[in-house]
Amino acid sequence: MNAKVTQIVPEVFVRSVSEFSRLRTSAGISIDDFADAAGFSRSTVYRWERGITPPRRAALRMLDDMLRRSRGPAVPVAAEETGSFTFIDLFAGIGGLRRGFEPFGGRCVFTSEWDKHSQLTYRANNECDHEVAGDITKVPLADIPAHDVLLAGFPCQPFSIAGVSKKNALNRPHGFLDETQGTLFFNVAQIIAHHRPKAFLLENVRNLLSHDKGRTFEVIRRTLVDELGYQVHWKVINAKSLVPQHRERIFIVGFREPNAFSFADLKIPDSQAGPKLGTILHPEDGTEEIDPPFTRGNIGSVSEKYTLTDKLWAYLQGYADKHKAAGNGFGFGLVGPEDTSRTLSARYYKDGSEILVRQAEGKNPRRLTPRECARLMGFEEPGGKEFIIPVSDTQAYRQFGNAVVVPVVKAVASLMAPYLSAEPAKDEAEENDRVPEAAFG
Repeated sequence: MNAKVTQIVPEVFVRSVSEFSRLRTSAGISIDDFADAAGFSRSTVYRWERGITPPRRAALRMLDDMLRRSRGPAVPVAAEETGSFTFIDLFAGIGGLRRGFEPFGGRCVFTSEWDKHSQLTYRANNECDHEVAGDITKVPLADIPAHDVLLAGFPCQPFSIAGVSKKNALNRPHGFLDETQGTLFFNVAQIIAHHRPKAFLLENVRNLLSHDKGRTFEVIRRTLVDELGYQVHWKVINAKSLVPQHRERIFIVGFREPNAFSFADLKIPDSQAGPKLGTILHPEDGTEEIDPPFTRGNIGSVSEKYTLTDKLWAYLQGYADKHKAAGNGFGFGLVGPEDTSRTLSARYYKDGSEILVRQAEGKNPRRLTPRECARLMGFEEPGGKEFIIPVSDTQAYRQFGNAVVVPVVKAVASLMAPYLSAEPAKDEAEENDRVPEAAFG
């Protein structure tokens, strides 16, 4: 048996390393530059290059994507052949909003994401006939294509509304330039004002509603409704009806023209009957294809690196006991296949404390693998296409923790879809349909 293994393993390594080296060389990227771009350590990439360990499949796919893009952009396909409406994807992350709208006929014509590691994951999983732009605040409004729908999971930054009351008292005009400048929402508002899309979908944390005693959300609402003239609806949706995770987010929908859209028509299953963690966990019984580096062995056991060390597990238990004694609710979240998890956060890479999976008696709990995080966020479905994870575990945890739950976006997109395809996007909005330039500086 051992002799058979020693015959096979080198053959696999030679094939994988040869493919890695060939693609890396053809893509014209050095080992160090690839390590920096992909978020892997240099030592890991050098081990792939030298044949000490086989490379991740995602790394090979990422190099293949680099090679294809280096050969020039794809020839754009006519809009009527690829979708019934166009959209732009702002603060795109790894493409959760995009994955929700494409099934309903949407075609992405512009993408912006500032984080280089998220850009890699986005490009690895989405066909783009355009470059992924970086900092949206540096992109001229005229360089953003006309579009039917604007999608944006914009970060929530504090809004300064100081001086508004004083301006009112002095009868001096003010608009979203004064109230939101310095925030990323300001850039979203500028784009809406300039291009006047048919509709938009904005996503944020549920606390946006209560931030600064509700004043922040009122500035946003007033900007979208009073300044920009859109019909606006919003709803906080808990994803646990669709994925085994308690995750509440606010979705803000706006339409340029009045219509019958209503969140009351949103069909979301009963949260009590939602799926449980067993649907997304590695079965570890041989029924799932081995997925290195997440699973290994003959039955697809989760790699030991995801099991907490004795030191970290002791620390988390002591931390929880300390806060419990003080009457606080801080602590780790220990879950099994029959449970629903807490919210996956961008800090999950630090200690995994919000979602720890029980293991066999006497064994420390473990973190979710990045593959399980992809499923928890709805980027993969049972029997669906595998989501490519071309970055390190640390970057993957950050990306999934910052992402939207795809099935929730699909549900909202299905509700919006009937109002998105009646007319094509215009290259320029009609002059009488524009917001006055003074409103946005």
